[in-house]
Amino acid sequence: MSAISGIAAAYGPFDPLEGLRMLDRLTHRGPDGQGVRTFDHAWLGHRLLAIVDFDAGLQPLSDPDGTRLLVGDGEVYNYRRLRRELERRGHVFRTRTDHESVFHLLEADGLDALSRLWGWFAFVGATADGGFFAARDTIGISPLYWTGPGDTVVFGSELKAFDPDRRPDVEPFPPGHVWTPDEGLREFRSLPEVEPVIAAAASEPEAEPSDDVLAMIRERLIAAVERLMETDVPVGSLLSGGLDSSIVTAIAARHMHRQGRQLPTFAVGLVDSDDLRKARQVAAELGTDHHERVYTDDELIDWVPEVIRVIESFDPQLVHSSVPNLLVSKMAARSVKVVLIGEGADELFAGYDYYSKIKDEKDLHEELLETIRGLHVGGLQRVDRVAGATGLEARTPFLDLDVVELGLSLPAQWKLSHGGRMEKWLLRKAFTGWLPERVLWRPKAQFGEGTGARDALGEYYASTVSPEEFEAQRGVIDPPLRSPEELAYYRLFERELTGIDPRNLVGRFAEW
Repeated sequence: MSAISGIAAAYGPFDPLEGLRMLDRLTHRGPDGQGVRTFDHAWLGHRLLAIVDFDAGLQPLSDPDGTRLLVGDGEVYNYRRLRRELERRGHVFRTRTDHESVFHLLEADGLDALSRLWGWFAFVGATADGGFFAARDTIGISPLYWTGPGDTVVFGSELKAFDPDRRPDVEPFPPGHVWTPDEGLREFRSLPEVEPVIAAAASEPEAEPSDDVLAMIRERLIAAVERLMETDVPVGSLLSGGLDSSIVTAIAARHMHRQGRQLPTFAVGLVDSDDLRKARQVAAELGTDHHERVYTDDELIDWVPEVIRVIESFDPQLVHSSVPNLLVSKMAARSVKVVLIGEGADELFAGYDYYSKIKDEKDLHEELLETIRGLHVGGLQRVDRVAGATGLEARTPFLDLDVVELGLSLPAQWKLSHGGRMEKWLLRKAFTGWLPERVLWRPKAQFGEGTGARDALGEYYASTVSPEEFEAQRGVIDPPLRSPEELAYYRLFERELTGIDPRNLVGRFAEW
């Protein structure tokens, strides 16, 4: 199976040396190999990080005649079923990779078949007769950027991949869309429609979720976790001790215990930080093989410039969480290739504090939907970039499409925080008995806060900008920078990513 990899591609006149420079800047995403193929109208390049079938996973993929090419990033989880179907239809496979199933599926059924892919991915393909396409998964878990339609359209997995003179024109490629030169940009799969699956709940505002609803939530997430653990390489879990990572870890630990194995877990924080204490408690309760990365304030501060270069963002909340995330990922990468994380639960079950200020269920649902649509320039940017920088693959069970579709279809009234209800109470009720009560009903803390990173970084970097500098420079982008600390990070962003216009590329959290 493929994993995090690096894509560089172009449609139209293009200097191959520029493509090679792009691949060089993506080496961290794919240290296991590089491949390049060209047609008169297209250039496709790829950096590989292999999870299975190491020898046969090199790309671009090609048919025997060399008339069709494909490069990809990410994983397609239903590839085995697609492969069996395609083999019955006469297709002959040469590797065990998931991306070869995509290659044959698109050859057989065209771009409409993209809607059948289940997973996270970015693909670029070309044919010798002038055909070309680029596509990205529905949530935007796999990154993809482009310079937009023109004489030459250039694609890359990260902002830093592009040459400086192209960077002012770079935009995120929209999730759930496919682009071809002939048809332009079109959506192939959207987020699910807002239709509650429990009709009675929609008609009875005071109705409580039934045991069947809670079981459905639980079963969908369990299935997603267990599906994401299907791999030939070691799997672990990043454990903060908060609700989301603890639930994922509890499911994974039970699954491994049934196989007679122990789940490796990894935690990070300052000495005696809240997250380390909580993670220790959860690991002891679940019987995991627990590891800790303890850092100092000075380490946090020193890592910030590198982290901003890695995550390609200056948002304070993202920086606060990304520094510890990078350090714990470096530790985890010495033991495992894949880690499970809790990203996405807050967006599906209304976990952030500012959601509690929303009193109308329709308004809450629209806000959740908008937040999920923006994940690809927010939290998922941290998930992907940190994993890509450390040779890990981070898997997100809460963002499995089965879980997302169920989460968005549940009435938003069950997600409102009111009448003493704690945030994410619906998710907590669904997993009663899976975790100790003191863990299950522990109030949420942001990852950067629980690890001690927020206070340490905020105090230091705010001190590097005077009040006069902040007032003079906070309007350099729109909306304006919100604090001296954010201005300090913005300066580092400009230094590390010369030429990037952040207005449409960098998501900024509503709270931090």
